[in-house]
Amino acid sequence: MDVLVVGAGPTGLALAHELALAGVRTAVVEERSKRIEQTKGGTVQPRTAELLDARGLLDAVLARALPRAEVGGHFATLPVPLDCTPWRTRTPHPIPIPQWEFEEVLEDAAVAKGAQVLRGHPVTGIEPDETGVTVIAGSATLRAQYVVACDGAHSTVRKLLGVPFPGRPGSYRAVLAEIRLSAASDSVPSTIGHFSSMTREGGGFWGVLVPLGGDRYRFTCGSAEEADPSPEGVQRALTAIYDPPTRLAEVLTSSRFSDATRQVEQYRSGRVLFAGDAAHIHPPLGGQGLNLGMQDAINLGWKLAATVAGWAPEGLLDSYHAERHPAAARVLHHTSAQRVLADVRASEDVVALREIFTDLMRLPDTNRHLAGMMSGLDAAGRVPDLDLVTDEGPVRLAELLRSGRGLLLDLTGSLEVPEGWADRVDVVRAKSEVDYPSLLLRPDATACWFGDGALADVLREQFGAPAPVARSAR
Repeated sequence: MDVLVVGAGPTGLALAHELALAGVRTAVVEERSKRIEQTKGGTVQPRTAELLDARGLLDAVLARALPRAEVGGHFATLPVPLDCTPWRTRTPHPIPIPQWEFEEVLEDAAVAKGAQVLRGHPVTGIEPDETGVTVIAGSATLRAQYVVACDGAHSTVRKLLGVPFPGRPGSYRAVLAEIRLSAASDSVPSTIGHFSSMTREGGGFWGVLVPLGGDRYRFTCGSAEEADPSPEGVQRALTAIYDPPTRLAEVLTSSRFSDATRQVEQYRSGRVLFAGDAAHIHPPLGGQGLNLGMQDAINLGWKLAATVAGWAPEGLLDSYHAERHPAAARVLHHTSAQRVLADVRASEDVVALREIFTDLMRLPDTNRHLAGMMSGLDAAGRVPDLDLVTDEGPVRLAELLRSGRGLLLDLTGSLEVPEGWADRVDVVRAKSEVDYPSLLLRPDATACWFGDGALADVLREQFGAPAPVARSAR
């Protein structure tokens, strides 16, 4: 096969879809024999929603989304919603969806494009060489040109290769549980609102109950003394935070997590690459993790596909690290700041800082900056989903990106298109009511040319050498 992806979480499945869309022979190996039905990282941020729309997957995600008030995201649990509307997006609010349902959407799409998903295949050995990588997964020995480790914070691939994961350990441990309640007090929320309104403290515990429908909830909790995922520990936290009438019926799944912060120094080690939590972990504040991994996958997918196909310009695959390592480092940086502001053990000084920061967030410029950072809408090269009109009729920009190819968008009607890239780049002539220059967009929906400079040079830099142009015989 061409590429073997290790890990069938959101990052691995999104990458498999990108590769299969580009015609790359792709398989995903997953240690677990079946998917765990746990909400876990269940927030799709606005920029990720735009990328899903660019692949035609957003409607399927919205169909499975949980009911939620139309309110913005949060920074450090502070009580000022982040307003994404100045960023001109069609999805200005975070979308809550159970992670296992999100994974189903991605897996269905990847398999429909030709990817294989092999469950019950734990990786126990990996041996890269100059021409490819041999992987032992369960009873199978698999060979691929490239391997991408998307196998989470405790990545087996990373450990087998001895790749360091520098950073700092967590300062606390907490519990994430999927539960059912047999009784609920008036303090238990019935709908998903702004995160600040859902965070509660009591009896030395802090916690967040997120309603998932019926008597089912996602419960995140902890205290300075314990992080006990047992039914008894979960009931203690429920009683302390949501009062004695709140009774646990069942713990469906539970696990511990921490606020550790780590990142691999290089996202590529020869023919092995790292993405998602295998490459970076951070405090779970602001709903960043799932989105950071998804955006790793969409950035890497077309570059790896181009490398396999043989048309990638020199350095294209290495640009994955150059672009995504700083993006993750930024998230590690601001989630570390949020950890201080959101600490339930906050000193009087931190309480004063929270109050001042809350006032700052009410200023439009500050709110816009934080909203762009937390949603991903401030990503370099992002273009809003423009309404366009072509000779065939009205179309949205996102709809033109669903082929997974590059897109040269002529908004002037007079653009001279260099020959030689038709096998990699679609050319569309259109009109827009918004004053926007002509654009060249990469397959990951990132603009790399805005109507000025030598277009042929940018095409060569991003999409490799032009194909020979056939000449008709005289």
